[in-house]
Amino acid sequence: MSKNPSTTTVHNASAAQPLDRIRLFSLDTIQMRSFHITWLMFFVCFFGWFGLAPLMPAIRADLGLTKSQIGNTIIASVSSTIIARLIIGKLCDKYGPRKTAVRLLLIGSIPVLLAGLATNYTTFLLFRLAIGVIGASFVVTQFHTSLMFAAKIKGTANAVTGGWGNLGGGVTNMVMPIIFSAIVGFGYAPHMAWRYAMIVPAVMMWIVAFLYHRYTKDTPNGNFSEINRSATKTPTDWSVLADWRVLSLTLAYAMCFGMEITFDNVASLHFVDTFHLSQHSAGFWAGLFGFMNIFARALGGILSDKAGLRWGMRGKGSLLAGALLLEGLGLIAFAHAPSFPIAIAFMLSFALFLKMANGAVYGIVPFINEKNVGLISGVVGAGGNLGGMLFGFLFKSTTITYGEAFTYIGITVLIIAAVVSVTRFRKGSAVPAPGRPVPVTV
Repeated sequence: MSKNPSTTTVHNASAAQPLDRIRLFSLDTIQMRSFHITWLMFFVCFFGWFGLAPLMPAIRADLGLTKSQIGNTIIASVSSTIIARLIIGKLCDKYGPRKTAVRLLLIGSIPVLLAGLATNYTTFLLFRLAIGVIGASFVVTQFHTSLMFAAKIKGTANAVTGGWGNLGGGVTNMVMPIIFSAIVGFGYAPHMAWRYAMIVPAVMMWIVAFLYHRYTKDTPNGNFSEINRSATKTPTDWSVLADWRVLSLTLAYAMCFGMEITFDNVASLHFVDTFHLSQHSAGFWAGLFGFMNIFARALGGILSDKAGLRWGMRGKGSLLAGALLLEGLGLIAFAHAPSFPIAIAFMLSFALFLKMANGAVYGIVPFINEKNVGLISGVVGAGGNLGGMLFGFLFKSTTITYGEAFTYIGITVLIIAAVVSVTRFRKGSAVPAPGRPVPVTV
């Protein structure tokens, strides 16, 4: 019999159930192996997705990019993810997260590896567009985690895996300039160093693809093909796309995750141009923003679960609205900071609530329609990238400063916080089947 953990039948009945708590330092169960490998998968994808962002000062000088052209590359890097997340959500529903993740890693590593072949604005734009597809890895992470953990801790589990995956954005801002400097130290010119640096995240993606294939399963009971899930799965309910709760969560995620990926893209350039930092120093401070994910997104998920236990779905919604409100206020304060130390203080402030909002969104998503978690995860996740794409137009403008762009975004976040506060979140389908009662708010 094969000893491959990805194909061996589960004999332990207790191990075949979703876990009701996170055993963080355990790899004994398929649930916890999948937990750690799926956040690591999102981490390395985030590393590849934004690996070019902290190197933009060198890339700008090498390719002669204008502010408008840089803005277009930012838009490209997040816009392709919108469609990709919708597709990946459906692929997870149909084929399972394991097969979907492995293929996404292998295919997505190609433009990451070859990005260094860009010789002008057009080719660089196309590479950033292609690389954006790996941002869909987030949907796999949330889908897979939702299958592995019990309802009472889904929000916490989703927030931890999503947050630690997002941590890749902070690490890449810190590490890629170091890799760049090391390559320069070996005697390569800066216009070659940034190209060779992108080999690193591509190799990381190959390694994690092997780990995902070898050590995970789709569910505690086995892979979709083993449990014949396709034979019993209900058809996709496309009506969820018209559900106001889904739209509200999509808008909310556009404001938090959309702002996060935007900031990951522009932070280094903003610190270089506004506060005259070096590329290395700018990358370090921008990296602190991403490092907040080590706890902040998880905190949002934990509080969402606690609010749900005490006040039901209404409590989860109120928590999300409050986090968005504080994020918006922090953004506006950051935009008007009179000095660099104050700007960093406000950056860490709005980062805390932004990442908590990320966790709070996906503390609600798994409960909207449990038969279509993949589709809803994809739609809401795509909303995050839609926000990032739209925000990108502000940063490409030649008449709007970065500070003004942050202010406009902060005001928009406040408006969406108000929308979320009046949304009536509840478990179950939005429209009950004939003869069935309307779901009760809990």
